[in-house]
Amino acid sequence: MNRKIMSAVGVAAATSLALTGCGGESEPAAAEGPVTITLAGWDFASTPEFQTLADAYHEANPDVTVELKEYPAGDDYDTALTADLSAGAAPDVFIVKNLKNYVTFTEGGTLLDISDVAAELDPETGGLESMAVDGVTYAVPYRQDSWLLYYNKALFEQAGVDLPDGSWTWDDYAAAAEELTTGIDEKQVTGTYLHSWQSAVQGFALAQTEGASIDGGDFSYLAPYYERELATQEAGAQPSYATVTTNELTYQAQFGTQKAAMMPMGSWYIGTLVAEQESGAAETFEWGIAPMPQLDESTTGTENTPVTFGDPTTMGINAGIDESKIATAKDFLRFAAGPDGAAALAEIGITPALIDDAAADAIFSLEGVPQDDLSRFAYTTHETLPENPVGPTTAGIQTILGEMHSAVMSESTPVDEAITEAEERVANEVG
Repeated sequence: MNRKIMSAVGVAAATSLALTGCGGESEPAAAEGPVTITLAGWDFASTPEFQTLADAYHEANPDVTVELKEYPAGDDYDTALTADLSAGAAPDVFIVKNLKNYVTFTEGGTLLDISDVAAELDPETGGLESMAVDGVTYAVPYRQDSWLLYYNKALFEQAGVDLPDGSWTWDDYAAAAEELTTGIDEKQVTGTYLHSWQSAVQGFALAQTEGASIDGGDFSYLAPYYERELATQEAGAQPSYATVTTNELTYQAQFGTQKAAMMPMGSWYIGTLVAEQESGAAETFEWGIAPMPQLDESTTGTENTPVTFGDPTTMGINAGIDESKIATAKDFLRFAAGPDGAAALAEIGITPALIDDAAADAIFSLEGVPQDDLSRFAYTTHETLPENPVGPTTAGIQTILGEMHSAVMSESTPVDEAITEAEERVANEVG
């Protein structure tokens, strides 16, 4: 399905972009007059960011049409996009949705070198540095979600448990989850909710453990994180992994219908929760966000920078683009990843890669977003490290670690045994 959205850059601006490209090579001259570029996206009905960016770009520069091409959501996006790239039918600009597949796109020669665009972006742009491969950047982040701790203030009050204050370690979090469960004392209401994704455990372990690496062959750093989650599960302070997967529980329903007093989840849920409370899909209650619990006290408290994780969502340019459209496509990327794109995304509750004051103000001006100081601190202040560090072995390793996650959380394999098996598999199966 194609949908045309008017968007763009004036003729003068497009012409001015015929500048020197990367590596000292001259960039082809920009097309004169009206220009149409195409942009890949998915699930337009529930994912408004693509139209939002196009509309905002058009408002500033009305001479280029950005035509959106809709792809399937989920893992099918990469499959369908790859097929179009192979057939020479892919859009001019496309989203690198899954960071673990970024190297596959770069090695396949399907992405244009846009190091010049990256060099012009604010260095505080989340995830920007990690996109360089051997000194060359092929995609730039326009979104950077980070994991935060959501909590239900009413359920905390009901249980008589102090609200999160930014000082929690994981042990504090686990203790609070048990206290909340006991204090609330309602069937099917737990102190916290852990979704079934492997990242909900492994992402924090990788980000917060000094020296941890996904490609170093040693996954022992995962053990304390899994042992803690299994203990919390055993205490009944969160639904078991088997319950989550068998009953196909959704995190939106668990937190939104007040079945969990806390929940670690990405910053994308802010906009979702606001919208669902407004529509009635979620119940009405007062909530807040706090920094994620930390491995130790060295990164707790508002005087420090808490460590969390999250992959950027990035845009790149199809290497097969018509040369006359390269300058326009690069300008669109500068806009999307820059302050104007950030402000446009924040206004619809989406976390941009560049969280400047304007973007934070836009998020916290949305009706329903908590206004307390800790919520703003949690949203704006953190070191966010990638779940999927860019590298040629990341995708293969993550597949193995995903299977390890299921084995551990379902309690079919003890933690240490599962980690040893994963280490042996990576050594033998991932080149």
